[in-house]
Amino acid sequence: VRAILGDQRFSSDTTRPGYPLSGMTGGAPVDGAARGFIRMDPPDHTRLRRMVTRDFMVKRVEALRPTLQKITDELCDAMEQTDRAEHPVDLVQALALPLPSLAISLLLGVPYDDHEKFQHLTGQLLSRELPEEERATARKELLVYLNGLVAAKEAEPGEDILSRLLTEQYAQGELTREDVVAFAALLLIAGHETTANMIGLSALSLMLDHETADQLREDPSLIRGAVEELLRFHSIIRNGPRRAATEDVEIDGHLIRAGEGVIVAVPAANRDEATFPEPDRLDVCRPNSQHHVAFGYGIHQCLGQALARAELQVVIGTLLHRFPGMRPAGPVDEVPFRTDMAIYGCHELPVTW
Repeated sequence: VRAILGDQRFSSDTTRPGYPLSGMTGGAPVDGAARGFIRMDPPDHTRLRRMVTRDFMVKRVEALRPTLQKITDELCDAMEQTDRAEHPVDLVQALALPLPSLAISLLLGVPYDDHEKFQHLTGQLLSRELPEEERATARKELLVYLNGLVAAKEAEPGEDILSRLLTEQYAQGELTREDVVAFAALLLIAGHETTANMIGLSALSLMLDHETADQLREDPSLIRGAVEELLRFHSIIRNGPRRAATEDVEIDGHLIRAGEGVIVAVPAANRDEATFPEPDRLDVCRPNSQHHVAFGYGIHQCLGQALARAELQVVIGTLLHRFPGMRPAGPVDEVPFRTDMAIYGCHELPVTW
């Protein structure tokens, strides 16, 4: 997996012959200029990614940590005030979705009041069961919404990523309007879908593993390593990354020919026994869990990984401290897992405490 993702003879360009589009679901459109820089190769990928790299660097993200903690505390306050005798709390709707949605909305300057709209459209885009026609309709609706948002930012810029892209790169002719919309689509969707599902799965794992949960409560310094192990263990990207070979390449004795498509199996890599002994066991003290490829590898490694890590660290620490008795409100085999989606997780996670 690392050999393929680190080799630029495997192209991310969706317009390349052989690129495996069939059944593909993703946030940004995959055709034309609006397909987003994650579906491009250098030099276009390098030029566009560099424009937003500074917004997601570790130093910038660490400065956001108090804000992430404040949002998490407020969401937990609201959870505590609910009447669980009537209905259990759905941890997905109460915490897992709102935290990353609020955070990325803040960074991009997207009105949080619109979160239900973009979450609904994102869900349709990432569905593996909806017909392509319906996904295409959702894609168009999202682009209409984002075009309107970009126009509003152009008329009245704020202190956010989209405003900066408009007042700097777009104003200087380095970006088209389509490019700015593609940035918005990519960052908005990638910025909440993946982390939201990792929060739900991580919380469920720790609710079911009391020994590990107690271990993390007693020694919060283990939480950073626990997040890496949870990322490895769950590997929520289930049908990609995808590439097209631009020339014949031999990988581990297997010949991949030019023009052939490749779908990289991240969950298989993260359960590789040669790298992770007893890979099916969750071990928050695993010494090399950070070697996972949950964020990809190579030049396309996830831009927002520092933000995702910070959000997971804050949420896990807060839940363990504030809700030590939290448990699933029903049988685990009744939890609706996202086997129908490109990003794995829980559709709902009813809990009580």
